[in-house]
Amino acid sequence: MTHAQTPVATATATAAAGAVDALKIYGSGDSEVRALDGVTVAFEVGKFTAIMGPSGSGKSTLMHVLAGLDSLTSGAVYIGGTYLASLKDKQLTELRRREVGFIFQAYNLIPTLSAEENIRLPLLLGNSKGDEAWINRVIDTVGLRDRLRHRPSELSGGQQQRVAVARALASKPTIIFADEPTGNLDSRTGAEILDFMRRAVNELGQTIVMVTHDPVAASYADRVIFLADGRVVDEMQNPTSQTVLDRLKRFGE
Repeated sequence: MTHAQTPVATATATAAAGAVDALKIYGSGDSEVRALDGVTVAFEVGKFTAIMGPSGSGKSTLMHVLAGLDSLTSGAVYIGGTYLASLKDKQLTELRRREVGFIFQAYNLIPTLSAEENIRLPLLLGNSKGDEAWINRVIDTVGLRDRLRHRPSELSGGQQQRVAVARALASKPTIIFADEPTGNLDSRTGAEILDFMRRAVNELGQTIVMVTHDPVAASYADRVIFLADGRVVDEMQNPTSQTVLDRLKRFGE
């Protein structure tokens, strides 16, 4: 179910995903919290975008509604030309499996499966073999060729996160959402993972949206969007860690 003829879809033809007037309210009355307060944003195909802001700014909520993991109070979110509110639960599950990749701070690997089996898991769940040439390219891009038979317990934290990155890439998703993907890693290993994500955009044409609090991590992105109190308050193209840090200081971060 797509709404290809709507003005919003036409205006965002180059967007992999986005939100239009997104409102997310928790609670009611005196306890009401506006986690998202009228957010309109689009994420361009083949670009790496970081989402930043103080704790409670709505970063994770925005990612969750964009990925179809949570619903809006009002407004709309879309992936490609598909508006998520138009889908039934089963269709939404299928769209997430087919169009969305996830990279989390916790690697979320299946301990009884090998690295290769973990990478292929989303495809197996969808009864798909996938594109073998693409999968092999992904495995080589993240440098896992010699670790494919190892289980997660036999891999370092950085190697486990590389498996998670490869798993997110394996199905050629429309968009990958990464939630603090280097939060459990030391700075050197974190830099390796961010470099792999950067290469996935540059060399494999992926689209990545990453929530982070780290200016160094944000410097790997093409664009940074800043949230505060559930609203987009600023954005920056071609960020450096210093320009991001300077901007965050203005928000009291």
